[in-house]
Amino acid sequence: MDLKEIQNLIKFVANSGVAEVKLEMDDVKITIRTTLEGNVSEATYVQMPTQPALQPVAVPQQIAPAPTPAAPVAENANYITIKSPMIGTFYRKPAPDKPLFVEVGSAVAKGDVLCVIEAMKLFNEIESEVSGKIVKILVDDMSPVEYDQPLFLVDPS
Repeated sequence: MDLKEIQNLIKFVANSGVAEVKLEMDDVKITIRTTLEGNVSEATYVQMPTQPALQPVAVPQQIAPAPTPAAPVAENANYITIKSPMIGTFYRKPAPDKPLFVEVGSAVAKGDVLCVIEAMKLFNEIESEVSGKIVKILVDDMSPVEYDQPLFLVDPS
């Protein structure tokens, strides 16, 4: 099995929703484990010896899990984090041909729409919980978001 076939297998397993796959052939043993989100948490490739050897021939390879969004750092302690109330796809504008709801530096009032999150073909408007100024947008447009994932940092002053 060559490297390209192994990479394709890892991608296939990550997209399939399966938690773990073990594949054993005559000279190769592969184990791929994924997280609940479908990210590959571990992939191990072991070349089996064809004859007894004095030193081990196992070559474990680890694939680092996808980075998780970091919590606001201590310097942002006076900022308010607006989090996702649901799982879905984050959109910064109401339609592809419309302007963005907000940008960094935009002043927002309580109740202003900041973005929409699509969940099961329904577009849910996410409103600001506070009045203030958008300091940082923590999610890229058209990205999947999780429940309680930070979306925006707002300076309430």
